[in-house]
Amino acid sequence: MNAPTPKTATKTANKPGVKRAPAKSARRRSREAAVQGLYQWLLTGDDVGAITALGREQEGYAKLDVKHYDALLGGCIHEAADLDAILSRHVDRKTTELSPIEHAILMIGAYELKHCVDIPYRVAINEAVELAKSFGGTDGHKYVNGVLDRAAGDLRPVEVAAKR
Repeated sequence: MNAPTPKTATKTANKPGVKRAPAKSARRRSREAAVQGLYQWLLTGDDVGAITALGREQEGYAKLDVKHYDALLGGCIHEAADLDAILSRHVDRKTTELSPIEHAILMIGAYELKHCVDIPYRVAINEAVELAKSFGGTDGHKYVNGVLDRAAGDLRPVEVAAKR
């Protein structure tokens, strides 16, 4: 199964006048790998163990925050029904009708909002938006931002109220 790759994966490193983007953090790489694994799971229903094993064989695995990757991928798959219930209150259609990429990104964002309280809610949303810019459709990042911003109000009401 060919998992989606970031749109920014073009070769610009040796072109004159082209600035290189800052190196990706291990957590960002973990989120990208988790999106690819969830995409595979949403399309095939493969076992989380098989998806994780395949992920470990991918180039760049050593640069991941492995603990965060395992938590995101395993957590999203094991809590898919709960995460979809959270998301369903804020999307304009059934979660099964979302594009698999946007669905995977929304699941990761909802999981981080629910379980990763060490990550500020705005950071969790922004990371999901960046994933949508890299992997999703043209305006998918706007949709992801709106859905997760509303979900943050449910999942982290005190933190959201303090920031507004």
